[in-house]
Amino acid sequence: MSPTNNAIRAKNNEQPDSKEHLRILGPYRSPEQVNLESLEKETRDRLKIDTIAWHFGEIMKTLELDLTDDSLQNTPQRVAKMYVREVFQGLDPDNKPDVTLFENKYNYDQMLVERDIKVHSFCEHHFVPILGKAHVAYISSGKVIGLSKINRIVNYFARRPQVQERLTGQIAEELKKVLETEDVAVLIEADHMCVVMRGVQDQNSNTTTSSYHGRFLDREFRDDFLTHVYRSHK
Repeated sequence: MSPTNNAIRAKNNEQPDSKEHLRILGPYRSPEQVNLESLEKETRDRLKIDTIAWHFGEIMKTLELDLTDDSLQNTPQRVAKMYVREVFQGLDPDNKPDVTLFENKYNYDQMLVERDIKVHSFCEHHFVPILGKAHVAYISSGKVIGLSKINRIVNYFARRPQVQERLTGQIAEELKKVLETEDVAVLIEADHMCVVMRGVQDQNSNTTTSSYHGRFLDREFRDDFLTHVYRSHK
């Protein structure tokens, strides 16, 4: 997709062109007033990127960075694209993974555990990364899910400004919904850069959260799940 005039303006840290924005926004005067859901995804994303790029350029200028430097001049646009298309893509419902269930033909009635699923999220308090891994288990009620879809569900809810407690619960609730079972367990272990890089600057601590449902509320099932999670890697 070729860059819009506003993309070029953002690169040069100029105010987005009002005519181009109004062409997208119609009778509205600012992005905050428009129903973004009514726009086509490509148009919606372009509007978000142009607006974020300009505002991020203003932040850089406030920090007295030289936006004419060839290393910095494209940074506002790069950051804007990263926010919209990568690290915050989970904010767009269009990116929610489609899930197909399959019959449990093999009558597998034990827990299925998928562990060490990558978690890349952002702390919503300081907008710095949360990096960790999720461990997920479920017991089939007659349907099973493709393993990669579990990773995609975790990624969808992680790719947005988050708190770890909410993220853990969202993943569990989504899995219960799509798998049509209450028997779901989710455990997340993560390092928070807001703790590592600022404030207390503790590089050794990490955070663990869990969400247990159905049979995983029983100690026997929960302990079995945790045994799978914490067993030594061969």
